[in-house]
Order: sequence, then structure tokens, then C-alpha cells
Amino acid sequence: MKNVLRVILDQIRLTWRLLRDPRVPLWTKVIPFVGLAYVISPLDLIPDVLIGLGQLDDLGIILGGMRLFEAVVPEYIVAEHRQAIARSHHPLEVVDAPRYRISRPDEEKEKRS
Repeated sequence: MKNVLRVILDQIRLTWRLLRDPRVPLWTKVIPFVGLAYVISPLDLIPDVLIGLGQLDDLGIILGGMRLFEAVVPEYIVAEHRQAIARSHHPLEVVDAPRYRISRPDEEKEKRS
């Protein structure tokens, strides 16, 4: 279940990043909103009255719209954003380096005076 949530959240992050990327053509940015319009519209394949099933078809349409959007965006742009998302899962990296004391610029002025 945790992996499914991670995949869904990563797909949402990817879609959001692609929507904000100026290299992605404007006409493709409409695709995710078509799925959202389906969810908002009164027309529905499975009525939302059926608890569970009604919401699953909405979720499927939204995720399908995001995946279609991803499929029409140039692959190198998608790969770049996927790598950035993967790096954000492991933000802390150990760097083996000698010790240095980093001082603030105002401390340096005080030492010189």
C-alpha cells in the first residue's frame, strides 16, 4: 500500500513539475485538466453514489490523464524531472571531506579589527 501511495504521489509531483516547465508545449498541458473536467462534470461512467467504485473510476481517469500527459511530453524532459523527484527522496548525502570551520562574514570583520 505504501508503494502505491508513493507511485501516485510521484505521478502528481511529475505532472505538477511538467505543467510548470516552459519547455512543455501548451497544448499538452490541457490533457490533465480534461480528466479533472470529467470528475467535475455530472456525466459519469460509474455514479459516485456507489461508494468506492464511483471514486475509483474518477481516480483512474485523473491518473490516466496524468499518464497520457507524461506520454506526450518529450522523453528527455520527463526523465529530467523523474531524476529530480528521485533525488528528493534521498535528500541527505554523506560527503567525505576534511573539517573546515565556516564563519559568518561579520565574524571575519570582528577578527580583523
